[in-house]
Amino acid sequence: MDLSDLPTEIFTVNPERSLAKAYFEWMPQPGNYVEVEGNTYIVLERRHRYHLKAGRYVPQKITVFVKLTQKPSEMSLLKGLWVIGDSRCRFNAHSEFIRCAVNPDGPCHGCTAW
Repeated sequence: MDLSDLPTEIFTVNPERSLAKAYFEWMPQPGNYVEVEGNTYIVLERRHRYHLKAGRYVPQKITVFVKLTQKPSEMSLLKGLWVIGDSRCRFNAHSEFIRCAVNPDGPCHGCTAW
């Protein structure tokens, strides 16, 4: 069974509530963005649920925990990972969650630390 064939339940973290159940053609990873009912959410955590069938554990569903966010306008590719902001900046956190310590809300364009 391919994990992309499993239903994915999407929960918000604060307050914890179910947003939707969906099937994705890709595997949502922490740091990815998903859109639900016109809102953009960032995936914070992913869990797999299993059940016992014929003496073996088989995947049953995937649960992702998300937080409402604005999709960053500046992203750059660094070693196969999309990071927020300009990855060439020495203050960039090289993370999909936070831009940098100097200017975490951005934008990178016009930043005095660059």
